Amino acid sequence: MSASVTAVVFDIGNVLILWDPENLYNEMIPDASEREYFLSEVCPYEWNLEQDRGRPWDEAISERLEKFPQYEEWIKAYYERWEEMLGGAVEANVALLKDLKEKGVPLYAITNFSVEKFEEAKRIFPFLADSFIDTVISGEENLLKPDVAIYNILFERNGLNPSDLVFIDDTPKNVVAAQDIGMKALHFSQADKLRSELKQLGLPL
Repeated sequence: MSASVTAVVFDIGNVLILWDPENLYNEMIPDASEREYFLSEVCPYEWNLEQDRGRPWDEAISERLEKFPQYEEWIKAYYERWEEMLGGAVEANVALLKDLKEKGVPLYAITNFSVEKFEEAKRIFPFLADSFIDTVISGEENLLKPDVAIYNILFERNGLNPSDLVFIDDTPKNVVAAQDIGMKALHFSQADKLRSELKQLGLPL
């Protein structure tokens, strides 16, 4: 069974690079209750996810400013200071990525990411631009994981068989969706565990 795994498909956010709005807003909004309100009601996760689905950032910011004009500085910062939400690379997993590439393992990515911000991320983390044969970006496809259609784009675009692939994601529902469509899939929680799990699948690590 393990011998059938011939390629690895990575998620990006919180698997290869860390991202958390708290990294920025801890500084901008010191009061914890005020910060919690802003990130749950003014610029919540669901709002940001629509940019990952393809909504332009200027449209998203304008919509929030119209609804919450009193929070203009904080709302604009979500776009303008996005880089400050990053927590750096997940170094152990970047090393894993490099090792797999050096061993000739084909590498792909499927990520829920804004197109605009993915371009920014590639400038900050060059390995995002040169590690993968193909990267399926949700914002380009107007689809979000765990919709099976986004996985199918990878298969169809690259002539891949799901059963030959192992998919790595930090979100359990995305892992389940990958398994349901025929991929082997691993929930990322610890870098050392991930390397061990990939070795158990027969990958040359």
